[in-house]
Amino acid sequence: MKYLIGVALVLILVALASAGVFMMRDGRDGKPKTGNMMRALAVRVGLSVLLFLCILLSYWMGWIKPTGIPLGQ
Repeated sequence: MKYLIGVALVLILVALASAGVFMMRDGRDGKPKTGNMMRALAVRVGLSVLLFLCILLSYWMGWIKPTGIPLGQ
C-alpha cells in the first residue's frame, strides 16, 4: 500500500508539472491556446480524489492503521 500511495503522489506531481509546462508554452507565437493545461489539472484532481478514496477504503478494510506519536514521549 505504501508503494501505491507513493506512485500516486508522484503521478500527481507529474500532472501538476505538465500543467505548468502547458501554461508556459500554449498560446505563444500567435497560435491558439489548447486545453492541455486544463486537461492536466483535471487529471491531477482526479488522481487526488482517487488517492483519497483508496486511503479511506484501505483504512475501512483494515489494510492501514493510523499511527501517531505515542503519548508520554
